[in-house]
Amino acid sequence: MSPGLLKVVERAKQDPKAQFTSLAHLLDAGALTRAFHRLRKNAAVGVEGITVEQYGSNLQANIQALHQRMKTGRYRHQPIRRVHIPKDKGKTRPIGISSVEDKIVQHALREVLEAIYEEDFLDCSYGFRPGRSAHDALRAIDPVVTKGEVNWVLEADIQSYFDSVARTMLIEMLRRRVADRSLLRLVGKCLHVGVLDGEEYSEPEDGTAQGSILSPLLGNIYLHHVLDLWFEEEVRPRLRGKAHLVRYADDFVMGFERQDDARRVMGVLGRRMKKYGLTLHPEMTRLLPFGRPKLGQQEGKGPATFDFLGFTLYWSRGRRGSWRLTLKTRTARLRRAVQAAYDFCWRHRHESIAEQHAGLCRRIQGHFNYFGVNGNMRALQLLVKRTERAWHKWLNRRSQRSRLNWKRFADLLKDFPLPRPVIRVRTWGVTP
Repeated sequence: MSPGLLKVVERAKQDPKAQFTSLAHLLDAGALTRAFHRLRKNAAVGVEGITVEQYGSNLQANIQALHQRMKTGRYRHQPIRRVHIPKDKGKTRPIGISSVEDKIVQHALREVLEAIYEEDFLDCSYGFRPGRSAHDALRAIDPVVTKGEVNWVLEADIQSYFDSVARTMLIEMLRRRVADRSLLRLVGKCLHVGVLDGEEYSEPEDGTAQGSILSPLLGNIYLHHVLDLWFEEEVRPRLRGKAHLVRYADDFVMGFERQDDARRVMGVLGRRMKKYGLTLHPEMTRLLPFGRPKLGQQEGKGPATFDFLGFTLYWSRGRRGSWRLTLKTRTARLRRAVQAAYDFCWRHRHESIAEQHAGLCRRIQGHFNYFGVNGNMRALQLLVKRTERAWHKWLNRRSQRSRLNWKRFADLLKDFPLPRPVIRVRTWGVTP
């Protein structure tokens, strides 16, 4: 971090209400160069078709030209290229891909804004923040539930969050801390961009493009004002019991000690969101009991379960018979992982065994890196078992002359074993 940014951090920490009037000078050639080196070398190209490697072949001249255009106000953000990533139930998630130059500007802007807002964000916020992860958000739930401070859970889902952010309101929120007009104009240029979806061009009036480097931070700033501060400063002081909020980007859950408090908050949460252009999904927003089951209560007869960050959270009995919070892969996410392995085996069935094995191992290990938490061993084992079945099926169909029976396939697995389920992350109060 540059000395100038360190001064910004120190002032933001000392004075939570200070306005920063001089920030644009921090977006110098050095900041732009640092931003370039943060880019992934194999990142997808934007509408201009220039790769990171091509841009870097004449880096110093390109950075100087970009810096000069930014200083004189001639910089323009190019349209983003939209692609669609498959989701559950045949749905897709739109992702925006910016040009290399626009990614550099977004990285540099994020560095400056992050220096301010990392001092403002509350502890309940975990998404896309330095040193924080989804596993940290999950860990935050365990102690308050175990101590009996959460008996009711409000599980919420915001429809098309990043496409619904009201840009005018977001800029007003930024002005509370950032009074530098030059910097705000640059942020505006990164927000008000056209979208090229195939051959169709559009200019949305609201939203921040998913896939944009700056978008996660702007989304965090928006919900910091809409949800986090509101819950901490206005909601909690009015409740009769304890309450907790855990948010990872636009995914969040609220936990309440008392049912009446939970119902009051659920009654006003939708109106709060609507005030800022956001809508709660009516079928995926629900209030459910989640207190510790009573002593002697049979397993499976306890409170409801709820989903958060790809996991299902539920009560289970430990080895000594006591109830404890447990995580398992959400059914839809496990189904998606199994389907992805099946599709890989089908698409690559004519490649060499070694190449197929390497690809399957990468996918399974990537799944284990996130879902390999204690208490989730059964779901990890199921993924490996289903992947083995899919691999055997499509290897068996490579040729009609020779059949690959299960004995021969078992011998093949000895030479090319798939990764064994392993616990990568320990979560509090959960036993395998």
